[in-house]
Amino acid sequence: MKQKESAQFVVCLNNEGYKASLEVGKLYRFVPDEEAAAEGLLRVIDESGEDYAFEEARFHRVSLPAPVEKVLLASSHS
Repeated sequence: MKQKESAQFVVCLNNEGYKASLEVGKLYRFVPDEEAAAEGLLRVIDESGEDYAFEEARFHRVSLPAPVEKVLLASSHS
């Protein structure tokens, strides 16, 4: 059974080679992308505010309470 997937967030576990783009331990929003997923990649909105495909193994998906997601999403669109 698939859970309702609204916003999706990941925490960075490894920023090797991408120290300017990713911070270990930081939450990032990711954008569902079937093509990237088929290649083992995850499209993440990085420090530049743009979305880029990174190896999925660099991240761990996290579930956040709805009020927290709402605040994070609102702040990312301002």
